[in-house]
Amino acid sequence: MTKPYPTPHIHAEPKQIAKTVLMPGDPLRAEFVAKTFLKDAVLFNNVRGVQGYTGTWNGVPVSVMASGMGMPSIGIYSYELYHFFAVENIIRIGSAGALTEKVGLRELVLGMGACTNSAYGSQFGLRGSYAPIADFSLLETAVDLAKEKGLSYHVGNLLSSDTFYDDDAEATLRWANMGVLAVEMEAAALYMNAARAGKRALAICTVSDSLVTGEATTAQERQESFTDMMTLALELAAKQGRRDNGQI
Repeated sequence: MTKPYPTPHIHAEPKQIAKTVLMPGDPLRAEFVAKTFLKDAVLFNNVRGVQGYTGTWNGVPVSVMASGMGMPSIGIYSYELYHFFAVENIIRIGSAGALTEKVGLRELVLGMGACTNSAYGSQFGLRGSYAPIADFSLLETAVDLAKEKGLSYHVGNLLSSDTFYDDDAEATLRWANMGVLAVEMEAAALYMNAARAGKRALAICTVSDSLVTGEATTAQERQESFTDMMTLALELAAKQGRRDNGQI
């Protein structure tokens, strides 16, 4: 039987990729995490410039690989990781735009759920609207770790939008009326893929800008300075890795 790997998008074998993958959108953020935090990081993928590395954090194997922008892109990479490379956990580490003044610049949003204006879920043939949610064990552990570290964080709904430039300038802000905290472009597809594969997923986002106040960080700051999110995700990955191995 023909092996399902390498795929058109990931040139690797399952043994090269850890069971837990951190997934930023930006390939340069993946490189930054690998070279700044992981011990003995090795590049396992660079197809289309989407860098993927595997190393260790506190003695536990962890991979980090970019997803690119948008639900179609993370949909491809997360599908392949879950189905072809035996990955069990994907932790998105991305940026998001605040939809309420209650959420400040550089604060973290842990996506308990991910609303969406996308038709991504239509492929599953459900007679209704599916509600994409995070894995509770990952979310609970992330909250506990954030508390221990004294981080400023919020838990709630994200909006995964198909449009960065929307023809209706007010469309995104209306989601705040339903308590949605921030907007990004990937979590809903990740959560749906995880549910379909019987795997785990969580989106941890740093607020890079505010659609309410107009505050914003620079591209380089988004790439290199969101270290609270990165270290939280790494500690979560290590804890989940020990849990998967029956060590805790």
